[in-house]
Amino acid sequence: MYPKIRIKEFKPLNLEGGYLIDGFPSAGFSSAIATESMVHTSKFELAGVIDSDTFPPISVIKDGKPNFPSRVFVNEELKVGVFLSYLTLDQSLHKVTAKTMLKWAQKHKIGLVVSSIAVKSPNTDEDLIGIGSTDSARKKIRDAGLKVLEHGTVPGIPGTLLNEASITGQDVIVIIFHTNGQGPDFKSSAQLCVAMSKLIPGTSCDIPVLQKEAEKAETVIKEAEEESRHLKDSMYM
Repeated sequence: MYPKIRIKEFKPLNLEGGYLIDGFPSAGFSSAIATESMVHTSKFELAGVIDSDTFPPISVIKDGKPNFPSRVFVNEELKVGVFLSYLTLDQSLHKVTAKTMLKWAQKHKIGLVVSSIAVKSPNTDEDLIGIGSTDSARKKIRDAGLKVLEHGTVPGIPGTLLNEASITGQDVIVIIFHTNGQGPDFKSSAQLCVAMSKLIPGTSCDIPVLQKEAEKAETVIKEAEEESRHLKDSMYM
């Protein structure tokens, strides 16, 4: 039995020709923090939830209200959808998560999917690099002023997105950014947010707000991760 991931939308969405951002945490929390900053800065609204029987049963309380730990946010004016998650998924779920994301992108006729992956490095000032699933995606990377990776490996959800999209012809761009692995890594989150805004017209990053929210967001993600670990331990004992 393969795990199933369900996406429940709260209303009809018009994102044809638009963008989808993968905000699942990769190595560290910069991807989720940068994505959350963009959601708050560019006036996105909650449009759905992402859930699975294989996800840990956790509710994230924000401003007194319960929230699914993985949600869909949308700005229909900019035609941008975001999968924002506080869950660091087990690698056994990476492939099905990426494939579910691409199916959703196909359903809504998304033009470009943007993901990211962190590389631990003591020098966080190194240039950001992009990888594209297609020739047109690689052109978008160059047009945004980013370097294109020629050789390397990409693990996890971003790697699966690239592989699957290269077969279907879906444009996917994965941004490689550098982090020192010590958090909250505001600097790498800010760099990633700016790079995503170069690829997605109309989006922006409020850097002062990002700095203020980075520690708060990381605390929530760490709490979700810790609770997931405890639940997993008790489930399999």
